[in-house]
Amino acid sequence: MWQRFAAEQAGVVSREQLLAAGCTVGQVGALLDARRWTGLHLGVYAVFTGPVPAMTRAWAAVLLAGPGAALGGTAALWLWGVLDGPKRWTVCIPWERRVRAPAGVVVVRRRRLHEVVHPVGSPPRVRLEEALLDVVRSTGRPGEVVDLVIRATATRRTTPARIRAALARRPRMRHRALLVEMLGEVAEGVQSALESRYRRSVERAHGLPRAERNRPEPVLDPSGRVVRRRYRDVRYRRWDTVVELDGLEAHPEWLRRFDRRRDNSVTLVGDRALQYGWFEVVETPCQVAADVVVVLRRAGWRGTPVACSSTCAITPLIPDSTPLT
Repeated sequence: MWQRFAAEQAGVVSREQLLAAGCTVGQVGALLDARRWTGLHLGVYAVFTGPVPAMTRAWAAVLLAGPGAALGGTAALWLWGVLDGPKRWTVCIPWERRVRAPAGVVVVRRRRLHEVVHPVGSPPRVRLEEALLDVVRSTGRPGEVVDLVIRATATRRTTPARIRAALARRPRMRHRALLVEMLGEVAEGVQSALESRYRRSVERAHGLPRAERNRPEPVLDPSGRVVRRRYRDVRYRRWDTVVELDGLEAHPEWLRRFDRRRDNSVTLVGDRALQYGWFEVVETPCQVAADVVVVLRRAGWRGTPVACSSTCAITPLIPDSTPLT
C-alpha cells in the first residue's frame, strides 16, 4: 500500500508507486485539489500540507530522478552529517538516462554510478568519500578543501585511508596535492582548520619538532583514580610542553589576544603551556613559533629552528643567524 512507501520515504510518494498500490489518477488528483496532499515535482507528492522538511525534499529529488538515482554532492554530504542542508539538491542518475531538473534540483549523469552508491543508504546516496571528492573538485578555495576533509573525518563515518583509496581511483583530480597533505595531517591527529594552520605555518615552516596531536590523556582525582580523559591539541611530550589552540572564541578579538598574550607571558617565564587562537596562528605565525622555541629550549630541546623569511621573528633565536635576503 502507498502508506508504506510514504512512511519509508519521509512522507513522499511517486505517481508510479501510487498506481502500483492501486490508486487511480482521479484519486490522486482529488487529494491534490482538496489540498490534503502537496505536489513537489511532476509526479512526486507529499502526503501532507504545510512546511516541507529537508528529508522530504531529499526523497522527492530521488523519486523525481527515477530508477537508480542517488543523492550526491552537497546533498549526500548533508545526509552523511558533514554539511548543513543544501540550497539545491544534487541527484545522480545513470549515464544512459536523462531527466529534466526542476528548480532547486541539480541532475548529474554519471557513468558506473552503481559502484559508488552506498548499498543500504536511505534515501539512496553516494558514498561519503565519493561525495566529498565531487564537492572538492567543484570548489576553487583551498580553505574550503581543508574544512571539508576535517568535517568529513570528524563524523567518524570515513577515514583518511578510505578517502585516499577513493582519490587513487581518480587519475584527474583538482586539489590532489592539498588533499594528500590534509589526509596525512588528519592521520597524525589534526582535527580542525586551526590545527592544520599551526602544523603548516608554525611547526613545519619553522623547523620545530613534530608534536603529538589530540592524544587522550587521563585526568586523575586526588586519590589517583582516573575520572575522565582530556585531549591536548598539540603536545611536545619529550619536553612537557602543550599548545592549546582556541578555535571557538567568544570574547572580542582584542581582549582575547590580550588575555592569551598575558597567559603566555606567564608561561614564558616558567610553566610550559601555551594558548593561541586563530589571529595569532594565521596573522603572526612567526611570533608563535618563536614563543614555542623559547619554551622548548627551556625544557631541553637542542634543535635549530628555521627562519621562514628575512623578517621572521624567529631569526634572533637561531645561533649565528643572518637574516634571509
